[in-house]
Amino acid sequence: MRRDEFLKGVAALAAAGALPLSARAAANLKMMIPANPGGGWDTTGRALGKALQDAKVADSVTFDNKGGAAGALGLAQFVNGSKGDPNALMVMGAVMLGGIITGKPPVSLSQATPIARLTSEYNVYVLPANSPFKTMADVVAQLKKDPGSVKWGGGSRGSTEHIAAAMLAREVGVDPAKINYVAFRGGGEATAAILGGNVTVGGSGYSEFAEYIKAGKMRPIAVTSPERLKGINVPTLKEQGINVVLGNWRGVYGAPGITAQQRAALTDMVLKALKTKAWEEALEKNDWTPAVMTGPAFDQFVDNEFAMLRATMVKAGMV
Repeated sequence: MRRDEFLKGVAALAAAGALPLSARAAANLKMMIPANPGGGWDTTGRALGKALQDAKVADSVTFDNKGGAAGALGLAQFVNGSKGDPNALMVMGAVMLGGIITGKPPVSLSQATPIARLTSEYNVYVLPANSPFKTMADVVAQLKKDPGSVKWGGGSRGSTEHIAAAMLAREVGVDPAKINYVAFRGGGEATAAILGGNVTVGGSGYSEFAEYIKAGKMRPIAVTSPERLKGINVPTLKEQGINVVLGNWRGVYGAPGITAQQRAALTDMVLKALKTKAWEEALEKNDWTPAVMTGPAFDQFVDNEFAMLRATMVKAGMV
């Protein structure tokens, strides 16, 4: 076979996704981050993008932030704008599932292609440094006295911090429908509101608040984990007599309509990225717990999470 014929054949196979990654040129990936800059999804997407490049499975990664509606706006743009694109990824997670349940967007997550669960993280509740309250017990006492006077700040409606606040209210005998929850489009906006004293108590993944907690600008009062987080001396809600445990996992999806081979190739790329030093450093820096899951197991996990969250939110009076 002549060299030019061989090269044409290789190019055709690569275009069809039939060659192993080692035989194909590294991809130019597009990463949809369905949140504004500064939050957990943004941090996750950019850390994964760097790891994909360090693993040499991507030549470049471009990022598109589209915040709002617990990720539903970004999901709609991703579903409608990337059909069949084997080089498109979208960050997602438990927050998006909660938003879909409460918001009922016109597009469905099932239209996109599951790739991998990446990490898990528990939420921390914090007070502004100058808050008159000192503990979660102080917040609960005020909540019982006047539910509307306690402003809970966090991610979009249906986020894990919103669900946990509703569950907390129910556990302490307050109607969850009466909680005053202030939703923000991204972690950066929520952080600014807490630092400015515009909310009573804020909730998010520990990584988003860590630098402000260490600097004494936020006072942590509770975590939503079953046990105290390693290296973080913050009491759990459970040990404070409030039976609420809720985790926040994050993952990535591929575009609608990609082939099984293209899904396998994207999965392989992500798994290679998760083995890099760049990703290990991101896990350590952000206090993320590795929670890798792919294939049919991830498909089933998402289905189970939808069912669990829906039941929890109905029980808490949110749906």
